[in-house]
Amino acid sequence: MKPLHIIEGEKGPFPRIRLTAFGDLQLNTSVRSLIRNLIPYPGLAVVWGPPKCGKSFWAFDALMHVALGWDYRDNRVQQGPVVYCAFEGQSGFPARAEAFRQRFLSEQSENPPFYLVTIPLDLVRDHAELVEAISAQIGDTKPVAVALDTLNRSLRGSESSDEDMAAYVTAADAVKLAFQCSVVVIHHCGHDGTRPRGHSSLIGAADAQIKVSRDAADNIVAEVEFAKDGPSGYVVTSRLEVVDVGKDDDGETITSCVVVESEVQRTPKQEKANKGLTKTARTALRVLTDVLGECGTEPPPSNHIPPRVRVTTVETWRRYCYQRGISTGEDRAKQKAFKSAAELLVANGQVAIWGDHVWIS
Repeated sequence: MKPLHIIEGEKGPFPRIRLTAFGDLQLNTSVRSLIRNLIPYPGLAVVWGPPKCGKSFWAFDALMHVALGWDYRDNRVQQGPVVYCAFEGQSGFPARAEAFRQRFLSEQSENPPFYLVTIPLDLVRDHAELVEAISAQIGDTKPVAVALDTLNRSLRGSESSDEDMAAYVTAADAVKLAFQCSVVVIHHCGHDGTRPRGHSSLIGAADAQIKVSRDAADNIVAEVEFAKDGPSGYVVTSRLEVVDVGKDDDGETITSCVVVESEVQRTPKQEKANKGLTKTARTALRVLTDVLGECGTEPPPSNHIPPRVRVTTVETWRRYCYQRGISTGEDRAKQKAFKSAAELLVANGQVAIWGDHVWIS
């Protein structure tokens, strides 16, 4: 990488404020997602929904996948330590963890790098102490995610106050910057249930916003309402499965729940998208989604490419498909597999190609 072109003033180089010349600007190719299609990395994600909708269960399950390094619903994760601040429902968290352990970790000897904080905190006042405690207690590896569950229980001011909410966002950003991690804020909905509760400065600061709700079949539905650097509209459907985790001192059964994938297709759009796709086409579509999230760009001016979509080149898509194992055969087999997958996705209306540019339609 070339050295930065430092523009000097009359009194010499500025020690802190530096102007970078256009020719020195370089593409940042570092990982951009904690969970592909869902949570940015680093970034501020707001997970919101009405009471009892399952948002805390869903967030815990998703972040356990991050700590374990497991793909989440076919989406790659950025594996690493997770710190989960449970500011409400603390007494039930050990049962929740035990349910996950019994359901998914019975054959795993090592514990995942997942850490729980249960002490009440005022994030605005205590964020520096939280950063110091995390740094001191989890070793040299920085957390990839810090969850704040919920905003209401970690804010001593008013959610409706622009000043108090701005201070909360600043404190959350300080945690994010300290570890270059994702901060996941669990939040309640407003009275009408159409948006997160409180002042809109939280929404304005968020890099992604995920709405969690229950459908008529009691499934937990998590939908990406917006993402600054990725596609919106991505939906994950789950259900709660009850697990008997032990007995209390009176001999009564202790139960909790784990989150498992629901087989229900959520929307007609998704049903159409998945209908008739081969395994190779699904792989190619997943790879294209990843590529657009990692290195997608704004399209050139064109009457054939919609505005505000992210595009990449067909050759880049092809190369990543080869790397991700679209076919285990020789070069000719890979070429044939990619060609068939691309043609099917275009015919199905899920992918569009114009010239050497490709995007998700």
